[in-house]
Amino acid sequence: MPPKPLLPRAQMPVSAPERPMFDLPKGACDAHVHMVAGPEDFPLWDGRVEDPAGGDFDTWLDRFAKHQAVLGLERAVIVHSILYGADNSVTVETVRRLGPDVARGIGLVRDDVDDATLDRLATQNIVGVRLNYVHGGVLSWEGVKAMAPRLAERGMHVQMLLNTHRHLEDLAGDMARLPVPVVLDHFGWPDLSLGVDEPGFAALKRLVGDGQVWVKLSGTYRLCRAPYDQADEAILSLIQANAERCLWASDWPHLMLADADLPDAGQLLNRFLKLVGQSRTLSRILVDNPARLYGFV
Repeated sequence: MPPKPLLPRAQMPVSAPERPMFDLPKGACDAHVHMVAGPEDFPLWDGRVEDPAGGDFDTWLDRFAKHQAVLGLERAVIVHSILYGADNSVTVETVRRLGPDVARGIGLVRDDVDDATLDRLATQNIVGVRLNYVHGGVLSWEGVKAMAPRLAERGMHVQMLLNTHRHLEDLAGDMARLPVPVVLDHFGWPDLSLGVDEPGFAALKRLVGDGQVWVKLSGTYRLCRAPYDQADEAILSLIQANAERCLWASDWPHLMLADADLPDAGQLLNRFLKLVGQSRTLSRILVDNPARLYGFV
């Protein structure tokens, strides 16, 4: 058998992010981060496209703690990375180590996941499952629709990565009818050059405005270059549509960059703070909304 080809290694996140321009409200949450570690701690999925940057699990927990402390964030949602396939061990253990006052998890399951697995994940503070509609993976849209009633029974929701301009017009009707909350990553990963009235993004604004989906104001660095101002109009349009369905997230430690530049999470946060300011909207997006959706007390 030929040797397994070597995979590229992810870049290390910025070690000392830029500090926020002002103090964040108490209970502020980063609603989308990943935790990684080497295969000596948690087995990597054979179908992955890269390996995580170096460091064991404790080292990565320390890096994450610094990320949170510098940015003034007190809570986090740990989103399971496809680097580990449907083995949620690294995410479950991260949530356990951080504790229920600090962390919730989003897991990755297959279409044929059994009830026992969903039950176990729910007891481990895994509050949702993720579907990657852009790159594929181990869970399909048909699988999500079939699974949704079982998720609802357990108080879990669906998180999706899609492209508004490619997918949302087709999916919006089914999405609105799901019996569980739907959370869209990276504000729908739009093509910013098409503007906020592009039909797919207009559908996103309508769904958000009607309270039928939640949206993470994250991943701007995947869509445009620093200082990320090209995303301002799209982000503000979603906040204006319904600030009570918006969340903020850093996407730390910025896996699978492709052609994007490695960002400074502090710069991403400061761009958001510049848009929103020290306002009731800021507290709603950073504190109240994630507390309600993810069950923080």
